Amino acid sequence: MEYQLPRSPWETVGGMVYFGRMLDKIRLHHAGTLRPDLIPNLGIGFDAACCEFLGIPYAQLRERVLQGGSDEEILQWCYQQGAPQSPHLIRLWNYAMTRRGWRDDLSERLQQRLAEGGWQNRTDIQTFFDYIDLDEGRDPANSPPKRPPIPS
Repeated sequence: MEYQLPRSPWETVGGMVYFGRMLDKIRLHHAGTLRPDLIPNLGIGFDAACCEFLGIPYAQLRERVLQGGSDEEILQWCYQQGAPQSPHLIRLWNYAMTRRGWRDDLSERLQQRLAEGGWQNRTDIQTFFDYIDLDEGRDPANSPPKRPPIPS
């Protein structure tokens, strides 16, 4: 079986980082093609943080995603069912999420993950978003700097 990876956490839906990745993980898992090491983290970690931000339980979001629809339609559904987000709050979400692992409570865990992968000398990997891309073959050293757009 050929497994697939979700999109980069840097990619946005409605100006929001990570959300599309979470939707990809739900869809790929349902299809049986999600890379197996990603399965234990479904609904926890960054997924849980995203759902908390949106005010939607993960199980409810999963059910909605499996009903179908575009990423944008599902995000609008989240806003209707949960907590509508202003452009200002989305900017704060993006700022916080794109810096997780950099001088915060996840810094030590990031260093552990880098060491486990043999990347302990990669000083350019400063955040978990960078690590995720590296781990999934999207080497941040070969990519342009990523800055999420500011929602209007």
